[in-house]
Amino acid sequence: MDLALVDGRFSVCKLDPEIAPAALFADSAARSAARSAAPWFLARTEDELSLVCEEGLVPAGALTVEGPWSCFRVVGSLDFSLVGILAELTANLAGAGVSVFAVSTFDTDYLLVRERDREAAVAALRSGGHRLLGLE
Repeated sequence: MDLALVDGRFSVCKLDPEIAPAALFADSAARSAARSAAPWFLARTEDELSLVCEEGLVPAGALTVEGPWSCFRVVGSLDFSLVGILAELTANLAGAGVSVFAVSTFDTDYLLVRERDREAAVAALRSGGHRLLGLE
């Protein structure tokens, strides 16, 4: 499987669940940054509001911020009938003692690893037979 390292340093943020998502990007600078090519992910549950974004987009009112993280993207679109993609990738990383924060979109999967673990993640993924595009 092919993966690509996404440019940038990322943060995983826990936000007040009462915040309206639109309020996160209320000012024009935040809206412009949110439209950049870098991925960002927002998830809401009954108990929490989580944001994964570039370090420079972390909202001022974040309750908890973890980072920096490096982000790998599975290259290409993944069909919903495929089985075990994340299991295989995370097994390679777990075998190397690398913790992962995974996010899936309609088209593909993203794996975030702590920046300090990036080289170990690259080695583990390569040893699992995966190609890291742009890092060859």
